[in-house]
Order: sequence, then structure tokens, then C-alpha cells
Amino acid sequence: MNILGQSITKNGALLGLFAIVTTGVIAGTYLSTRDLIQDNIRHAEESALLELFPKSSHDNSMLDDAINASDSELLGLRETKKLYRATMDGEFVGAILPATARDGYTGDIDMIVGIREDGTISGVRVLSHRETPGLGDQVDYKKSHWVDGFLDKSLSNPEEAKWAVKKDKGVFDQFTGATITPRAVTKAVHKALQYYAANKAEIIGSATKNISEQQTSTDLGTQR
Repeated sequence: MNILGQSITKNGALLGLFAIVTTGVIAGTYLSTRDLIQDNIRHAEESALLELFPKSSHDNSMLDDAINASDSELLGLRETKKLYRATMDGEFVGAILPATARDGYTGDIDMIVGIREDGTISGVRVLSHRETPGLGDQVDYKKSHWVDGFLDKSLSNPEEAKWAVKKDKGVFDQFTGATITPRAVTKAVHKALQYYAANKAEIIGSATKNISEQQTSTDLGTQR
């Protein structure tokens, strides 16, 4: 019994030591790769933004020039997300708005909508969805370039009644065998334009304010 007890104690100590070492290794691995993971995430986010506003169109870091958006009525958001701004030489160029189409065929369709200063669309990208493979998933840019149909469109081009898929007497194509998904995305993009028009002054104002603050900070640093 004594031998058994000693054996159990010894094994317990070994297991405890093993757990401590394993935890240390995991923690060390996490700490050593955390910055790399964050850099990869940031790079992926920046790549998505640059598809809507290429580097040639702005000179600021859009990831570092953002405000929170939580609108559920026009943007359809279920949680607070980032709205990014693009500027060139201190002048506002456009914004990238988060939007959610809540009426997709199989659930929410999350996207970003690039809108130039003049209210025209610079691009649309679907970030996540659960639409049917081979049908509704054509909203994904990797599957098809259907969303390019929104390029250069605005609230006045086409007129409001035509902001719909062709089946609903609008100007935008639907997919063969799938109408619900393109209908939901078209509606969400149109609403994003409405949100931009209603909040343009605030979006531009906060962007130029941010630039002014950065310039002031730089001037102060120079004076020192």
C-alpha cells in the first residue's frame, strides 16, 4: 500500500510537471507568434480595403483612419463595425462602409461598400455569407465578378425605382436559379448609399479633423 501510494504521488508530480511545461510551451508559442498573426490579419484587412480604394487613389492608412458605425436600419449592422476613410493630400477621397444584408437566402451577408466623395461606388466586396454553393455564392468575388455591376452607380444612377434586380424591373442582373441573394445584396448596397448621403458631412468632417490633429501633432513634435 505504501509502495502504491508513493507511485501515485510520483506519477501525480510528473503529470503536474508535464502540465506546467506544456502550458509554458503553449504560452511561449502564442507570445512568439501573436505579433505575426496580428500582422497577417492586418494585411488581409488592408488588402480587402485596397481592392476598393487602390494605393494610387489615397495616401493615408485607411486602417488607422476609421470611425465606429453601428447603424442597423440602413447598414443592417448587428454589431458595431469600422467605417474607413480614404484621403489624398489631406482631402477626403471616399469611404468604405460596412453593411449587412439580413435577408440572404440562408442568413446574413456581410460586405463592404466603397463610396467615392461624389457618392459613386468604387467597389463592393462580400466578406462572409452562407449562400448556396454554385448559386447564391456568386456574390463572392472569388466565384464571380457580379458585384462589379455596382461600379460607378449612385443614388441617381440608376433612379431609385431601378435599384433592383431585373426580375423586379430593375437594372441589376440576377443569377440563374437564384434571385433572393442578388436581390438582398442590391438592396443592402442601395441602403449603404443612402446612409452615406445622410451622414456624408459627419464622415468627411471626422476624416479632416483626424488629419488636422495628425498635422498638429507633427508640428508640435517639430517645434520640440
